[in-house]
Amino acid sequence: MKLFVLSAIVLGSLNILCTEAAVARVPIKKIHETPTERIHRYAHTGDYLVQKYMDRQKQQQQQHPIMTTDICPPSMNSNGQVEHGVPLSNYMNAQYYGEIELGTPPQPFTVVFDTGSSNLWVPSTHCNSIACFLHRRYNSDQSDTYQENGTDFAIRYGTGSLEGFISKDTLTMGGVTVRGQEFAESTKEPGFTFALARFDGILGMAFHSISVQGVIPPFYHMVERDLIDEPIFSFYLGKQSDNEEENNDSGGELVLGGVDPSHFIGDIHWSPIRRQGYWEIELEDIKFNGEYADLGAMGAAIDTGSSLIVTPTTVAELINRDLDAKKNWAGQYLVDCNTIDDLPEFCMIFSGKEFCLTAQDYILQVQGQCISGFMGMDIGEPAGPLWIVGDVFLRKFYSVYDLANTRVGLALAA
Repeated sequence: MKLFVLSAIVLGSLNILCTEAAVARVPIKKIHETPTERIHRYAHTGDYLVQKYMDRQKQQQQQHPIMTTDICPPSMNSNGQVEHGVPLSNYMNAQYYGEIELGTPPQPFTVVFDTGSSNLWVPSTHCNSIACFLHRRYNSDQSDTYQENGTDFAIRYGTGSLEGFISKDTLTMGGVTVRGQEFAESTKEPGFTFALARFDGILGMAFHSISVQGVIPPFYHMVERDLIDEPIFSFYLGKQSDNEEENNDSGGELVLGGVDPSHFIGDIHWSPIRRQGYWEIELEDIKFNGEYADLGAMGAAIDTGSSLIVTPTTVAELINRDLDAKKNWAGQYLVDCNTIDDLPEFCMIFSGKEFCLTAQDYILQVQGQCISGFMGMDIGEPAGPLWIVGDVFLRKFYSVYDLANTRVGLALAA
């Protein structure tokens, strides 16, 4: 199992006494697409965000008790790698996902590890939707550890409802095995949002309070069963150029139970959770073209399952106007690629620190076209007003999610 050897270490400028942590790694790989897929890869972003942020009827304030802890260095294997990690595939900077296994013997699935939701679901063999036939489907008859539950499960999207039922089985990810994990088998998947996706399902990593049907998220089980010593996970998201060669495996990595110091530079800057539900911290202000906007503080959900930076509609329009961006038929803002070097820096201020993106960071170069990374959506109560800080930002900044201390850490990605 794990070693419980106490050792004095230096973390930042603090001397902390820690146990050696069990840490799981989830690598992120990269895959490629056709030219048509590249151009339209962001077309269904809005459908998914409607469910996650605008259709949430309430954010329950129930909390699972988690003990406070400090961050310790991760355990390393004989090859000098973090003990537990999940490689992530990169669908041309639009979708990041990795592999999990369900059942005995294990059935593999690719899922988006989504900090903007809290449920695990995969397609079922009971599903007849086109999206299910285009992806791997869970077969309970082929698992010796399957346990029936049968509770109805539904998530509303802009194009319809994803429907199914709750089941229970053994989950394995990043070398960590969670027995008796409840998850949803989808029996109906609407529209083209999931039919065109390169992943099979979604594994939510937000707080238990927004879980549909109160299902306990996998990471909570890992913490409460002492499967990992630190109630922390972290994301490194790689960047793929528009003309990158195939078979490039530098997609990124999810680390369960700690952080990977090789993926970031300098100190981790912490911001407290504003309210539990999403990993929502306070956005104090933004700075664009050298000027502060003085918008007033509001929430910002750090969301690995979203591709773009989503702002209130009026803010998105103002930013894109200053970029001289033009909206196309799909609702994407297009920028003249020849102007990128002259476009201004964009900064977000969290807990007194500026996190800045250059135009090379926030403009997405897709098959000869340049798409603005700023999308408008007005998210009202109870979730909003809210910004959604997605992969456009998280490719530049390594993100750490501390469940014990309810805080998010950001550091410059290496």
